[in-house]
Amino acid sequence: MEYFLISYKLVIYITLALGVTLDQLLMFKTVAEVGSLRLASELLHKTQPAISQGIRQLESQFNLLLFSRAGYRLSLTEQGKLLFQRTLRLLNEAAEIQQVAKHLASGHEASITLAFEGSFELSLVLPILELTQNEYPNTQIILKQEYLTGAIEALSAGRADIIISPSELMQEKFSQVETTLLNQGQLIAVAAPKLLARHLSLSSSTELVNEYQIIVQDTGTGTGSLEFGVQDGQRRWYVNDFYTKKMLILSGMGWGKLPNHLMAEELKNGTLQALKLADIQTEILLHYYAIRTKTTILGPVASKLWKNLCLHGQRYHNA
Repeated sequence: MEYFLISYKLVIYITLALGVTLDQLLMFKTVAEVGSLRLASELLHKTQPAISQGIRQLESQFNLLLFSRAGYRLSLTEQGKLLFQRTLRLLNEAAEIQQVAKHLASGHEASITLAFEGSFELSLVLPILELTQNEYPNTQIILKQEYLTGAIEALSAGRADIIISPSELMQEKFSQVETTLLNQGQLIAVAAPKLLARHLSLSSSTELVNEYQIIVQDTGTGTGSLEFGVQDGQRRWYVNDFYTKKMLILSGMGWGKLPNHLMAEELKNGTLQALKLADIQTEILLHYYAIRTKTTILGPVASKLWKNLCLHGQRYHNA
């Protein structure tokens, strides 16, 4: 939408500043391309005198000779060639504005928002997002990465049309939502060999109380002051995304749970190692759902996105 407004203002500013109309520029473009007033007249469904007058008015307003009239065909002068390239750009901008205006006038959304919990493997739905982008290029898709209860809160507050979040984070049953299961994932407690070298016989989380547990902060308010999986007295660092958390854990500065898909290679090559601790749950299975509210009527684009997410869920269920 922002690009649309910038383009619109640009076209209006240029045409007003120069005192020309888009119709005059279209005549200029057509005559330049076909080299004939007669052919331009047929293409634009205007009389030859009208096109001739339009071109002369344009030359007068620019105070430039745009066409050489010496030969059989009208040909652009050097100044005309330069202005022709700029005219093409301006007319393309105008055409885009018309397309966006038509898109919005037909009831399509200017933008839709998909919020997803940060542990979700977004690459799983990229083909769906690409399909939506290609089908509705004039609707902006806003992706918001939230953590813990942040996506659920965004949906409840009307800041997102559709969300993707683990059902395990829905602390209460919402009767006014519709859900479709997309996939499963895991959070696994891990540490780097550098940290584990300080705990050669590690068997419980109490032995890590003086190491730093790296914790991603909730972008919502659903967890309040509660911290799940954190023992009393535990040293801790707070970060606002999993990539920072992963970097700190890889450096040996702390330990914590990471989504399996974000560290598959590190688990394979040993730069991260899964923890086996007797007193806490070190692997958490998560079920990721696409969620929308039943009370909100989705527009055409959001409805199509929802439908495609549901189809993805059906394929996952049948696999």
